[in-house]
Amino acid sequence: MERCMQGAGHMGVPADLIQKLMSLVTPGLPPVKKCLQAEAGLVIQLDRPEVFYRVLKDFTPYMKPLPTADDGQDIVILNCAPLQSCKSLDTLRLSHLRAVLLADHLAEVLTLKGKQVYLVPALLCKEVEEFLSHLGISWSCLVDTPSLEETVSSFKDFLRDCIPNSTDVDSTQSPGVIGVQLKTLAEKHNLCLQGYDPNVDFFPVNEDDLRHIARLQKSVQETVKTSSCTVLHIVSCEEQFHQQKLDLLWKLMVPSIRDVTQKHLISGPVKVLNSTLPTSCLQYFQLRKSQMLEASVMKYGESVQGESWDQIIDSLTSAAIKFELMAIPHRSQVNLNLEEVNITTKGTKSGAFVMYNCARLATMFDSYNNAVSQGSYPEFPPAENLNYSSLREEGEWLLLFNYIMMFPEVLSQSAQMSATSPGIRVTANTEAVCKFLVSLSMDFSCYYNRVHILGEPLPHLFSQMFARLQLMKAVQSILHSALKMLHILPLTQI
Repeated sequence: MERCMQGAGHMGVPADLIQKLMSLVTPGLPPVKKCLQAEAGLVIQLDRPEVFYRVLKDFTPYMKPLPTADDGQDIVILNCAPLQSCKSLDTLRLSHLRAVLLADHLAEVLTLKGKQVYLVPALLCKEVEEFLSHLGISWSCLVDTPSLEETVSSFKDFLRDCIPNSTDVDSTQSPGVIGVQLKTLAEKHNLCLQGYDPNVDFFPVNEDDLRHIARLQKSVQETVKTSSCTVLHIVSCEEQFHQQKLDLLWKLMVPSIRDVTQKHLISGPVKVLNSTLPTSCLQYFQLRKSQMLEASVMKYGESVQGESWDQIIDSLTSAAIKFELMAIPHRSQVNLNLEEVNITTKGTKSGAFVMYNCARLATMFDSYNNAVSQGSYPEFPPAENLNYSSLREEGEWLLLFNYIMMFPEVLSQSAQMSATSPGIRVTANTEAVCKFLVSLSMDFSCYYNRVHILGEPLPHLFSQMFARLQLMKAVQSILHSALKMLHILPLTQI
């Protein structure tokens, strides 16, 4: 069967361009069988079995992002601003948790893109560290050094002695606070204020502010030896104005930092619907976990107990929370309905639904391997020896063309962020992986429910079964690779 794609145009396409198109061998681009000049433009014909063969015989190239033009420095320091002042789990708000998840995800996708990524700050609270570990986040970051106190002290001296416009705030009301006229000083030192809030001016600087800047200063000193870097502040929308002040203050106190690119990625608010009381991160986690447990007991009965099920419930809870907080653009508001049951496997847009389909794939391959050990099915042949002409279902082409071949593009999009753009704010496609996983899971579920992949153990059916299983191997690899970008451990059983 041939697949046709039509390119618009009023004039003939040059022959050398057609030749280049037909000879391209790049992940994400299908092999072209024939190009025909037509009145409407260029008609591209694809040989479907050949496309399946070329992609599925070795799909590992599709696990990596597409190569892109350089979009900034190779070293990126991700400053998760809410963690800078988080001294207990009680102070970690839902909007803060969203910022942490965004920073953790960006660290993964930027690393995959080839960037050197460093996370700051080191966690100040063991309780927060343990909480994040329940969500699959191991906060790997630069460690505070004993010389931090010396840096903070030097900043205080600089503010008091070297900036004549700084003023002491009333010590009876705010002890240890130094007032700085940021706008006046920025203009005096010819600092560009494009992109900053026009109201950035007087800044009462306290000890925590100076520690925040000291950690950033140490991170730059420890990571940047000969090249420049980008410092990306991941900040909740409630604190973005304060972070702009810190950005400017750092530049004023350390002139060499003016050569460092500072950008701000804003995490939108998290609103809990139908509730007048604030919900803590721990309450949110415990509620989602109890809902996952309740839903699993209703579906699987009394078998839901023991260590393996504890791990399953934890994985489902982590996935549910991450998809809720990350599946929409980072600058948009998240509306949480804590009583909503859409977080279960019945809700096709939930993380639990994605995990459920991971488990279905794992169970299918376990069934195949058990059948092989019992002699019902033969061993899996080499992928290059399979007959892919038996893959005639439209759902099979959909999984290949829209997901396996498009995965490199999704990875590239998720890491796309221009650090060289004017102004201080940047946006990133942090929702891309979640949306991709949901869409893939929906189309896989439709296909899985319609097609019996593991057929009867009859020799004349093995050819099609092996081709389908190879397609499912690729789908499973894509699912697992995408979940890794979110630090979600895929389910292997349910």
